[in-house]
Amino acid sequence: MYSAQRQNKQHLSFDNQLQLQYYLGDTLSVDGGADATVEARIRIGWNKFRQLVSLLTNKDISLTRTGRLYSSCVRSSMLHGSETWPVMKENEVALQRAEMRMVRWMCNVKVKDRVASKELRLGIDDTILILQQNRLRWYGHVLQKEDTDWVKKCMEYEVEGSRPRGRPKRTWKEAVQKDCQARNLNKEDAMDHGRWKKLIKTG
Repeated sequence: MYSAQRQNKQHLSFDNQLQLQYYLGDTLSVDGGADATVEARIRIGWNKFRQLVSLLTNKDISLTRTGRLYSSCVRSSMLHGSETWPVMKENEVALQRAEMRMVRWMCNVKVKDRVASKELRLGIDDTILILQQNRLRWYGHVLQKEDTDWVKKCMEYEVEGSRPRGRPKRTWKEAVQKDCQARNLNKEDAMDHGRWKKLIKTG
């Protein structure tokens, strides 16, 4: 009796977990969206920020060095794995909002002070630009692989069947294709690693 109840409990727990899985520090959602991933990474970013808040708000450290510390320790943890996120506009807004709260905290500036966000960048690039660069860097890496490589095959794989009703989730491939269009990039550019790296950094 006890054994049967334990097996049923384990089975139910497994079924519930099918909606959300965790792999290599990333959150995988069964619906293919990035909402759960972005929410989880923002929480991780805030945890890292609070661990370093005494340094990040230290007035004896220049804002430029503070920005570098933030980028290497906080933002890097918040955007970990973002190379493969199929982000939508609302995900980008959530990331930007979280970052601007942190930046204002570091600069000791409150919303009521009415200081423009662009004046508080601390010498760091915009989060959306970093997201785009991360996607393009991974995209180029995959394109340079052999056609027989399973990672490249997965990127080109088309899932059979019809999409559910309602607004379709934005796929990672659609996101990276939009990135390429915005920067006027093509697959041939990615074959030259040095050129691709330069294009995505300065594009």
